[in-house]
Amino acid sequence: MKQVAILAGGKGTRLEAALGGLPKPMAPIAGKPVLEHQIALAKACGFDDIVVFAHHKADVIRHYFGDGAKWGIRISYVIEMEPLGTAGSLLSGLDRLADRFMVFYGDTLLNIDLGAMLKAHLARGADATLFVHPNDHPHDSDLVEIDGQGWVTAFHPYPHPAGSFHRNLVNAALYVFEKKCLAPWSSPIRKLDFGKDVLPGLLREDARIYGYRGRGYIKDMGTPERLARVAHDLESGMVARKGSASATGAVFLDRDGTLNVEVNRVTHPDQFILIPGTPAAVKELNRAAVPVIVITNQPVIARGECSEEELRRIHDKMETLLGAEGAYINDIYYCPHHPDKGFAGERAELKKDCDCRKPAIGLINRCVAEWNINLAESWFIGDSTADIRTARNAGTRSILVRTGHQGADGKYPDRPDYEFFTLNEAVDFITEHHPKMIEKARQLVASIRPGDRIALGGLARCGKSTLASLMTEALRERNLNVKSLPLDNWILGEEQRKGPSVRDRFDYRAIESILAMLSGKLSSQGTRIRAPFYDRKTRRQREDAIELIFFPHDIILIDGVIALDIPAVREMCGIRIFCSCPEATRRARFLNDYQLRGWKGSKAMELFEARATEESIIVLDSSAHATMKVDLS
Repeated sequence: MKQVAILAGGKGTRLEAALGGLPKPMAPIAGKPVLEHQIALAKACGFDDIVVFAHHKADVIRHYFGDGAKWGIRISYVIEMEPLGTAGSLLSGLDRLADRFMVFYGDTLLNIDLGAMLKAHLARGADATLFVHPNDHPHDSDLVEIDGQGWVTAFHPYPHPAGSFHRNLVNAALYVFEKKCLAPWSSPIRKLDFGKDVLPGLLREDARIYGYRGRGYIKDMGTPERLARVAHDLESGMVARKGSASATGAVFLDRDGTLNVEVNRVTHPDQFILIPGTPAAVKELNRAAVPVIVITNQPVIARGECSEEELRRIHDKMETLLGAEGAYINDIYYCPHHPDKGFAGERAELKKDCDCRKPAIGLINRCVAEWNINLAESWFIGDSTADIRTARNAGTRSILVRTGHQGADGKYPDRPDYEFFTLNEAVDFITEHHPKMIEKARQLVASIRPGDRIALGGLARCGKSTLASLMTEALRERNLNVKSLPLDNWILGEEQRKGPSVRDRFDYRAIESILAMLSGKLSSQGTRIRAPFYDRKTRRQREDAIELIFFPHDIILIDGVIALDIPAVREMCGIRIFCSCPEATRRARFLNDYQLRGWKGSKAMELFEARATEESIIVLDSSAHATMKVDLS
């Protein structure tokens, strides 16, 4: 027998207007009482015995559910004569319960794999197991601390002291108990609360309490606002998505320079300052039910500049600051290692090459296993080329944000799939724009076949690189091999340019030489070429920085402002697309870009106007060679 005890004695004073005289567990959600949703979940997860602990208008509940035969499950009742609190109620009927049982609160909507939680409880030999998770209101929630193995080390009941920092890990009021650990609490019968009395008491008695962090949906509906929220979540499909056993996409976030202000190694909570707008961006991902995972290198530990305990305090501050704005991180993975030696106070055992320091993907592999992540549907957002290389190594999509290092760290000659000025813009793209734009890209590539050659041209900052990445995504969905050839790799260093024209900024001769190789018969073993890389930080060209391998059936996608101006590109590419967007949008992107590079507003505007004279005319004239024009408004 697998048993669930449901604490259904609440009156629901705050929900009185919405209940219409019903007890709180009978609050309707999508046409059914919340208690009925819970019973259906228990049944689906293999639980066959339910004990309902009722008090306020218990007869209404018993009349509706009876003995449970209608739902194919056994239901019995313990009627509470006076309010005894969450734990007091259950303890008063402990003799009616099995040796092991789960506990639901009757005012929560949930969709969780109960069998997986029970399995984890049994595997660890725990006395009690709590479902713990982050939520969007940790300030008024009971918070839990767990160690690296998941064992509970402390409870922090609300209200929390002003200025205190805690991990956003909430006691979700879903438990597995061994009956024997509760027996000493069952006499005398008195008013007790699980979060404030029993669980902290068990911890003081050295009970083994495990914090289970599984996927799923659980949210209380004890206020009109929260009732409306869970109803919306159910009707919108979020409850089903969060509770699905299928692998899901996630957003991996770098920490320093992406979430918080880059200060060259944070070693104390006082140094941790969120970048303005970060909570709103994270909250948007939370609302979209996308797991948000922080992946961060923290060599300060290996260097002896910060202990694991100090790092925990830094992360507690991060989660508290986000939680204060209604946002949360689902998990944090960090690498404590550093390969270089010679730092005062360094920890020798951590000075090593490892598989978890970005751009290695050991941390991501751990996350995939623990959270059931689908990398093909995921994103990695960061401010450095190390983050971009990590995404590439992991096989997930990359976004560079122009905060922190702004991609100017110079470590790797890698370009991101997408680039945005802020985390907010990146998240808006993921949640709002990408679904629509990828559909447009799918239509554009519907007739493209292996071996086709595509060129994308257009004015600077019109969105052609974004379209190139979208088309690459759409083609790879069809299991086609796509090789990208961004012509920005052939931007010449300032000292190499012979004039102010756009044709002077690019190495046309070198581009045509590469294209001549690609226009011939490609080897079935792969034709290898070496390409340069233009370093935006130094404004110089790094020669032979990239090796590219092309096979006969590869689709080659060439993009750049000058793409349609080069005769060899036009001759090679049967599909030639000219991209455009509203001029005001393009100008704003251009000015933002150069201002981030340190150009004053007037100087950046002068450059934009100069380009309009010497670049725009050439690029716009090249549109005559396009086989297709695409408006990227």
